Amino acid sequence: MPLTPPAAWTHLPFFKDTLPAITTKLAGEQRLILPPERQIFAALDACSPDTTRVVILGQDPYPTPGHAHGLAFSVEPGVALPRSLKNIYQEMAEDLGTAPTTGDLRSWAAQGVLLLNSALTVPAGEANAHKNLGWSKLTEQVLTELSTKPRAFVLWGNHAQGFVPHIHGKHHFILKTAHPSPLSARRGFFGSRPFSKVNAWLKANGDTEINWTDA
Repeated sequence: MPLTPPAAWTHLPFFKDTLPAITTKLAGEQRLILPPERQIFAALDACSPDTTRVVILGQDPYPTPGHAHGLAFSVEPGVALPRSLKNIYQEMAEDLGTAPTTGDLRSWAAQGVLLLNSALTVPAGEANAHKNLGWSKLTEQVLTELSTKPRAFVLWGNHAQGFVPHIHGKHHFILKTAHPSPLSARRGFFGSRPFSKVNAWLKANGDTEINWTDA
């Protein structure tokens, strides 16, 4: 069955030029593909171009069945916190004094935080296996689309920072640090205070702060 593009983003060339080939490849997969089909575009369904205020780029969905639900770094309610998300919350507690107890970040998305992975699918148990499927073209086009007015872009790690050329304009807030993964968090993620910095930028631009701790 063809994937249904998110309504507010269907004007992007990706959905006509690239998605059909991806859909064909997914249809031929013998492996279990995550997240479930209805959640593949969940991040873009939750945040239209008009409502997006902050972008956090991830790499690909969690490869464990029942964990990923279409939002980068987020997990379904009741799932134990993945290691990167634990580190994100540890930094948030240092930055803001508290952190959520659940890993479900849909409350962030509801406030205009686009939690976008650069690959929207992954075979179960095979992290990063769909990195060359073509999804990155969507990420590039989304970032270009969102460059039309000042926004905050949170880019954790080299992979996310590789998309900087697709962010145009000079008035954005672009935060680049190490990734929150246990392999790199102590090389510049811890102590970076991304949440208060994004909120300070939003406030300085006359916008409402994000309630990060209410997840």
